Amino acid sequence: MNVAKYSPDDLDRRIIGHLRADGRASLTKLSDALGVARGTVQNRLDRLMETGTLLGFTVRVREDYDLSAVHAVMMIEVVGKSTTQVIRRLRGLTEISALHTTNGNWDLVANIRAASLADFDRVLREVRMIDGVANSETSLLLSSV
Repeated sequence: MNVAKYSPDDLDRRIIGHLRADGRASLTKLSDALGVARGTVQNRLDRLMETGTLLGFTVRVREDYDLSAVHAVMMIEVVGKSTTQVIRRLRGLTEISALHTTNGNWDLVANIRAASLADFDRVLREVRMIDGVANSETSLLLSSV
C-alpha cells in the first residue's frame, strides 16, 4: 500500500469526527449529517482508507464495561530513526488502544488495555522485543478519579 502524503480537508475531518462518535453510521446517515451526496461520502471514505488515513473501524465501550480489564500507560524510548517501524509494529497489537508521539525522555506513549494480567504481561514482552525499542516504563492505572 502506498501511503501517500494525503492531508485530509475539512470534509474528511468532519467524516472522521462523525465516525468517531458512531463507527457504524451508514453512508446515508453521514451524507445527511454532512449535507453532501452519498457518493461523495463513499468516495471520501475510499480515499481515506486507500491513503492509510483511516486504518479501520472499531468498537468503543463504556469505561466500566469490563472491570477486570488491566489498563496501563507505557512510555517507550526508540533507538535512532526507527520510530516509523516501531509505530507500525505497535499498531498491530490489539491491546494498544491509543498511541502517541511525545517529547522529552520518551518517544512514544501507549495506552494499553488487556483482558488479564497474563495478557498484559504478554503485551509488555512483545513490545520490548520489537526492534528499535530501547527502553520502556509502564504504569498500571488503578482507578479513575
